[in-house]
Amino acid sequence: MSALSRDGSVGPAALTLQTPAMSPAMAHALETPTDAPSGIHLSFDAVYAEHVAFVWRVLRTFGVTEAQIEDAVQDVFVVVHRRLPEFEGRAAITTWLFAIARRVASAARRKRAGDRTELMTEEPAGGADTFAQMSRAQAAATVMGILEKMDEDKRVVFALVELEQLSVPEVAKMLDLNLNTTYSRLRLARHAFELAVKAQVKP
Repeated sequence: MSALSRDGSVGPAALTLQTPAMSPAMAHALETPTDAPSGIHLSFDAVYAEHVAFVWRVLRTFGVTEAQIEDAVQDVFVVVHRRLPEFEGRAAITTWLFAIARRVASAARRKRAGDRTELMTEEPAGGADTFAQMSRAQAAATVMGILEKMDEDKRVVFALVELEQLSVPEVAKMLDLNLNTTYSRLRLARHAFELAVKAQVKP
């Protein structure tokens, strides 16, 4: 499904988010080595480089705002840095990161206490590139708005399958769900998403 079609409709591909390099603040926060027992000797830098985009998108899926996202990513990887030596590989690294990100997102939502930050506060200067950027930003905002109105159970399954391109069995294992339950939530979420997209399109 395209991010923004000619008729103004949007699809999950619209939710393409720019992911950050490690900030100086984060690097400073991670300078102190951990004394935790040794696990499977994963490199923190390698885990960060490979999975920061995944963590970023999971946080956004769980409702972390643009204003909060960098701090939330940092919070996730501070936990990862502290606990990585304990990781024994009994589950996929993405499953482990997902659980951490989910808890951080929950804390961020409580901190926000219902306040919303607009994704776009100013209209940039004109030009074809600017228009394309605005279109993508508006499409992404529309997708996020649709996802935020879904029940969390359906939203998470939908995001992991449609945005992260994970298989349904992988998602079922990640969320500790029955496979039939996972398929049912995905089907309901897809239906809700399609209805919401149609409602966005003006006749």
